[in-house]
Amino acid sequence: MTAPLSATPDYVGRFAPTPSGPLHLGSLVAAVGSWLDARAAGGQWLLRFEDIDPPRCPPGTDDTIRRQLEAFGLAWDGEIRYQSERGEAYQTALDRLLAVGMAYPCGCSRREWQQYGYYPGWCRHGSRYPERPQAWRLRTDKGVQPVTWQDRLFGHQSLDPTRQGDVVIKRKEGLWAYQLAVVVDDADQNVTDIVRGFDLLDNTPWQRQLQTALGYSEPRYLHLPLILGDDGQKLSKQNLATAIPDDADLARPLLHQALQLLDQHPPMTLREAPVADQLAHACQNWSPQALSATPGRTRS
Repeated sequence: MTAPLSATPDYVGRFAPTPSGPLHLGSLVAAVGSWLDARAAGGQWLLRFEDIDPPRCPPGTDDTIRRQLEAFGLAWDGEIRYQSERGEAYQTALDRLLAVGMAYPCGCSRREWQQYGYYPGWCRHGSRYPERPQAWRLRTDKGVQPVTWQDRLFGHQSLDPTRQGDVVIKRKEGLWAYQLAVVVDDADQNVTDIVRGFDLLDNTPWQRQLQTALGYSEPRYLHLPLILGDDGQKLSKQNLATAIPDDADLARPLLHQALQLLDQHPPMTLREAPVADQLAHACQNWSPQALSATPGRTRS
């Protein structure tokens, strides 16, 4: 379900799930929040599949997610992007990082440095183990630090990326890593606003360093509270969270619940209304300022 592209939008948002399994309530809340933020601003909302790790992405899962979004009325703009087709662009970005001294090869294994809590930069001046397969890491000690930004919900943020370690941007198996791929594609697609879960807030310093090193503009950020299960853990595919339906009638009460979890207070009379009616009401009343600035909340 594709909506027409507007000519020169001031707002470009995106939803970028990993197709490792179907969407669940937590990912639905993130999708609805980013969709509403884009539509309330009169902007575009793009769909991108972060399928850079093929072993984790069963064939056909992207189709399942597309049907789920359609069932909930979440129309996207333009063509769907697949990161698995973007290797050349990521290599170009890595070459630029190498040219400015912001990336380096590393042959260390996680077992060798895990006692430190984060990778301590042993290979910054030359790989300790050049005979091993090499990953490529971002050199955080040469970038902007501390990294500061203004989150639209959680306010002023300041984190030192060197205390998080030199993150992998290309894996030793030759697969591209999330941090580089997401930054390159957000810039290439002219994304102005990133709306995503609170669990990704501490990824922002690495991504801001990459944006600066590659000469990209800085998007605005809105991190949404995570949806927690009864055990207090984040709903996720890893803990077997229940998949949301891909039927529009079954979607109605669950969309209403998602809006409640976004602190939008939709009237109960809309609980069984068509998803288009619920979204229209939500767009008119969308307000990120109404969100409670808590990292997580238990599903109702």
